[in-house]
Amino acid sequence: MSGPVFGRIDQMTMRESVYAQLHDAFTRGQFAPGDSLNLRGLAERLGTSMTPVREAVRRLVAEGALIDAPSRSLRVPDFDLRQMEDLKLARIALEPLVTGRAVERMDDGTLEVLAAILAEEAEDGAGRDTPDLSQNYRFHFTLYQKADSPVLLPLIAGLWLRYGPYLNLIMRRAGPDIGKGNDIHEIILDAARRGDARTAQAAIVDDIERSFSLLAEAADAHIPIRQSNGRALP
Repeated sequence: MSGPVFGRIDQMTMRESVYAQLHDAFTRGQFAPGDSLNLRGLAERLGTSMTPVREAVRRLVAEGALIDAPSRSLRVPDFDLRQMEDLKLARIALEPLVTGRAVERMDDGTLEVLAAILAEEAEDGAGRDTPDLSQNYRFHFTLYQKADSPVLLPLIAGLWLRYGPYLNLIMRRAGPDIGKGNDIHEIILDAARRGDARTAQAAIVDDIERSFSLLAEAADAHIPIRQSNGRALP
């Protein structure tokens, strides 16, 4: 009697799946600046072997999301003030561009998805001090993907990959004004409904500047961060 016949496992699909899950975790702020990681722990959490995790980590190191530290350990880069400013400038340069294009290409289906995400934010945010990180990510990238820009979208995704740990820090430092993020999203959605690209672009800039002002507050509060010279702030 012959044994069971299994389909061949697509190793490329496995590698891409592991990378996509780790990339997604970074962009959604599930790792914080300075976090230490190890391959075995990641493999266990992902339920896979070490090989696809090792390959995914190599890509993340090349993209600046991780640092290959001594003793085979991995670390999320520390909070660097100069990098923070560079990320802010880059996001302000690119994200309004795709927002304007997205508004011009907007359709009813995408508007419904954006509205549903905001409804989830409002419902889940009741009684909570901080917004849902995954919903924030979904709102922005549902909007940006409507721009259908094969050049700009990967660049923005790369910025969010490095911004994600800072987003985690914002949530830890969330103050009484954190809920205003949803208000800005409402402005963006309303502008998209009216086809008002300029207002949507201005709101995106406000959203970005607000998030980075919260990062500046984190520095003032002496949350452990590092300057561009590698020294910890007092």
